[in-house]
Amino acid sequence: MNDWGKSRVPFLFVIDYEMDHPIVIPLSEIDSADVRYDVNGISNSPKTEEPPPHLVFESYPITFSEYLRAFNLVQYHLHAGDTYLLNLTFPTPIITNISTRQIFNAASAPYRLWLKDRFVVFSPECFVRIENGIISSYPMKGTIAAHLPGAETQLMENAKEKAEHATIVDLIRNDLSMVSNEVRVTQFRYIEEIQAHTGPLLQTSSHISGRLPDSYADTVGDILFRLLPAGSISGAPKQKTIEVIRAAERQARGYYTGVFGVFDGERLDSAVMIRFIEQTPSGLVFRSGGGITANSIAEEEYAELVQKVYLPLHQFSPSAVVKK
Repeated sequence: MNDWGKSRVPFLFVIDYEMDHPIVIPLSEIDSADVRYDVNGISNSPKTEEPPPHLVFESYPITFSEYLRAFNLVQYHLHAGDTYLLNLTFPTPIITNISTRQIFNAASAPYRLWLKDRFVVFSPECFVRIENGIISSYPMKGTIAAHLPGAETQLMENAKEKAEHATIVDLIRNDLSMVSNEVRVTQFRYIEEIQAHTGPLLQTSSHISGRLPDSYADTVGDILFRLLPAGSISGAPKQKTIEVIRAAERQARGYYTGVFGVFDGERLDSAVMIRFIEQTPSGLVFRSGGGITANSIAEEEYAELVQKVYLPLHQFSPSAVVKK
């Protein structure tokens, strides 16, 4: 990545959460039959397919008792002071009549990636963006269904969501300080709407930015790996929290919650790989989760995990078939 950055060679990068199997490919060598990407409009595959008129989407999340086992372990470490915020995630088997490639082509999301026979991701969350020497991050924390009465007020005034968001903004501010100067919170806790096939969701985001040296492209790989894994899908303090995540989740995340993006020769844009559907030998699996703090309520966190299992398509009700 450093070599191609120095030579200004445009490339796609896909880095797994554990950073064990990164993929880096020059854009000129990508075959759209195997890899399709859209990074805020930089794409090798325009939308060409529509979802079926009657969408089938069934999801089978883990039981609440299974979730509670991991949640209680996380709470033990939170109260022991080992972590202050932890992103807890689990896989949900799904059944649908739409292929992963169709999902990629029809998805309403700023960041989309499809790897044949492996996974599709339709992420609403930027990891980092670099333009004109400024590196920016836009962490998302806090979710609510938009149709609920006073949804925006509920989300903005929720004490747990406020604390969680402030913690992650501070973590990202610290992370950017490791690679840039003049770091500041440009915009704190604003609302964005996310499209789901069951109806829109509201999420809160913030904007943190810093200034990079003029020669940043020469070390673009070093910069990215210094920031990984993304703070919004790990927690704080990062290294100890990663250890607790491993104990609670009991499985590798793989590419889920990793990052992907494009360096176009001058600018870089990237996303956190959330909203992720993986193709496994036993079928499709949707991975989702949420941030846990000492004030979290298990039932609410479990409901958020289930709520985030969706397709980023226009609302299908009542023709959609949704089972949970």
